[in-house]
Amino acid sequence: MVKQSVLIIEDELSIRRFLKPSLESHDFKIIEAEKGVEGMALASSHQPDLILLDLGLPDMDGLEVLKRLREWTTVPIIILTARGKEKDKILGLDAGADDYLTKPFDVGELMARIRVALRHAQRLKQGREEPVFESGDLKVDLSKRVVAVKEKEVHLTPNEYELLALLIRYAGKVVSQKQILKEVWGPGASEEQSQLLRTYVHQLREKIEEDSARPRILITEPGVGYRLKEE
Repeated sequence: MVKQSVLIIEDELSIRRFLKPSLESHDFKIIEAEKGVEGMALASSHQPDLILLDLGLPDMDGLEVLKRLREWTTVPIIILTARGKEKDKILGLDAGADDYLTKPFDVGELMARIRVALRHAQRLKQGREEPVFESGDLKVDLSKRVVAVKEKEVHLTPNEYELLALLIRYAGKVVSQKQILKEVWGPGASEEQSQLLRTYVHQLREKIEEDSARPRILITEPGVGYRLKEE
């Protein structure tokens, strides 16, 4: 079986020394780059299955590397960054990142994010969407547009369903508010729709969560967007 490859674009040797054995123990082949230009060249020549990208690179900003990569590849890209500000996370997601982790991070969390990103990429590659999505007590039959909680069907408004279906499409990944507004309400979505989005999220939680005040399925990424827990 051919090993899946991960390209690490990271200038800190200590981080690379931490990541390499951790990923190799999960049967990944590792490619390393210290700088942005080198990383882009290796991405082109080696065609990795996933890229881990640091934002603070010595020769160029990681966001610029991300934008250039997205001009020609759809490979999953997870940002690893010491920049913990919400603005930086949003910029990264809007520029095409699949996910992000703020340093320091736990290797178990990283592996979970990698598995989600690779599964999502595989579904897109095969051009298929799972007909039935399940997470906890929630079950959604996408082909029939039927939503059930604890085997009991629940009624969603058209916009509530579109919001849920969008989050299912990116299950396990954070989806920025900007992306949600664009895909559900259109590219001309205004600040008014942003307020409406929070209302719909609240209404959706009331219908699919056991305790809407302590959501376990539809998770808020503060200041960034939302993540639907994948079973």
